[in-house]
Amino acid sequence: MEFVDFSSPKARAEYESFVNNHPQGSFTQSLCWCDVKQGWQHEAVIVRDENQKIIAAMLVLVKRIPFLRTAYFYSPRGPVCDLRNVAVLAELYEGIRILARKYRAYLFKCDPMVEAQDHETIECLRRAGFILQHDEQTIQCRDNYILDIKDKTQDEVFESFHNKWRYNIRLSERKGVTCEYYETCPQDKLDDFYKLMVETGERDGFLVRPKEYFKAMIDSFHGGCRLYLCYYQGEPVSAAITVQYAKKTCYVYGASSGRHRNVMPNHLMQWNMIKWAIESKNDIYDFQNIPNYDDETHPKYGIYRFKKGFNGRVVNFAGEFDVGFSAVKRKMVELGIFMLKLANRLQYKLSKR
Repeated sequence: MEFVDFSSPKARAEYESFVNNHPQGSFTQSLCWCDVKQGWQHEAVIVRDENQKIIAAMLVLVKRIPFLRTAYFYSPRGPVCDLRNVAVLAELYEGIRILARKYRAYLFKCDPMVEAQDHETIECLRRAGFILQHDEQTIQCRDNYILDIKDKTQDEVFESFHNKWRYNIRLSERKGVTCEYYETCPQDKLDDFYKLMVETGERDGFLVRPKEYFKAMIDSFHGGCRLYLCYYQGEPVSAAITVQYAKKTCYVYGASSGRHRNVMPNHLMQWNMIKWAIESKNDIYDFQNIPNYDDETHPKYGIYRFKKGFNGRVVNFAGEFDVGFSAVKRKMVELGIFMLKLANRLQYKLSKR
């Protein structure tokens, strides 16, 4: 086990090549993600085989908590390795413990792409020291919607969609909706995207990240991240940020206007992003979150209803795995976070008066 030397271009490239070519690879395990998560420090742990080839990697984001002289570790969608190799997992675990002493961390958390019914892998992680939590609230949604596109043509994928979805895509094109994408971030296009994000946040009741966060995301992945915008009669009506990494194309952020919904811009935009995934010979297109997909009465059920029309499949992830270092500090931090969230909610409600 060793730690990646971020000052070495060779070490960075070796890490990136391994993660980007591994079935468990995720864009949130890329070193590019470090540039997006400003305000966090980062470390990366790797394990080599007897031939000195990397066989496991894990990006660890470090959030300092100065008033308690401690830190919180998070490895989003990590680790990247054979998750049934307990010996390798144990080496990664040892790396985390070394980092915990360095930063006086109270908790490590990770959420690898392990399905909820994969009991063998969950047990291997447990044996190595990574304990599955059973919290309803997780950092990333446990339920995703996946479209398998490996070795498929555009025609094959399109014909698999629900017939109403195919009709809506064609309707959008006939009505003159245009779909553009950008691999760099022109200010006017970022402004159009952000305007839609703010509108969507106000409509659906969620806080929107600063504009600079989205710009950093697009810029950091050097062509692997695209900003998509749909226009109708010159007006932005739909937008998305999509990342392509490790044979996966992930629909990460989406926004839409309440106007001109009848011209179906969201259907057209999804089809354009799926086409990018097919052209790039990816294995899957990941629609990402489908919260409350099993409750037709829930206000968010429409997210699943929309994605379901593209004829993918539901994937239920196991959730988060923890390694704890200080239960007392954890309780203190959780109390502080609760109070901060309460204050933010109050501020949001007051701003709407």
